[in-house]
Amino acid sequence: MTSPELPPLHRDLVFHGPLSDQRAAQLVHSLGPLAGRHVVDLGCGWAELLLRTLAAEPAATGFGIDLDEEDIRRARANAEGRGLADRVDLEVGDVGAWQGEPTDVVFNIGASHVWGGEPVTHTANALTALADLVRPGGKALLGECFWRRTPSEEEYAVMEGTRGQYRPLPELVDFALSHGFRLYSLSEATVAEWDVMENGVLRGREDWLLANPDAPGADAVRERADRMRRFRLHGARETIGFAYLTLLRA
Repeated sequence: MTSPELPPLHRDLVFHGPLSDQRAAQLVHSLGPLAGRHVVDLGCGWAELLLRTLAAEPAATGFGIDLDEEDIRRARANAEGRGLADRVDLEVGDVGAWQGEPTDVVFNIGASHVWGGEPVTHTANALTALADLVRPGGKALLGECFWRRTPSEEEYAVMEGTRGQYRPLPELVDFALSHGFRLYSLSEATVAEWDVMENGVLRGREDWLLANPDAPGADAVRERADRMRRFRLHGARETIGFAYLTLLRA
């Protein structure tokens, strides 16, 4: 526990991932006509993309679930402020324990871990769940990391625990299709989108350290921020990409 309390990790971010306004609009467009459709976001964070999807189609409804109570409070406040609260349910809960019926559109963006298991099985767990939760003819929007190139041993050492966790992009797409999907649309986050996310994540830590250099827990906060910086600059920035796959359920 630190004192004063740390700010929320993503306090300065619009999206809970490497995503821009332009790409968000493109992703919503990739879902096709949404009038009368129900959109479910699993591991939604503060549900920014879900809310933008509903704003783009007044006849769509939505549901989002996430374990983080602060994120769900933020999502509910945003839904209320944008006049969307009557068309979306936002719930604090464990996706792995949630029971849902097959529906029209399901998001799982940067949250394949919500079904548990070891990191090397997260993508498989997500795709297996999505295949059950998307009705035939419906769509899944999967956001997942992939290897832009195979890391060196030095990069693997900095990115401890990532060996075997990701696939090259063609293999990721093929793996998704092996779960009963067809590829409908594909895009990749840019380095600039990654940088916006990474800067937003670290900024709150650095501001806190500047204001509280000798506070209890400051050394741990500094060490954690340094690990995150090394992970990005000495490993992930050249090797890890993030893909958005719009998948049609066969």
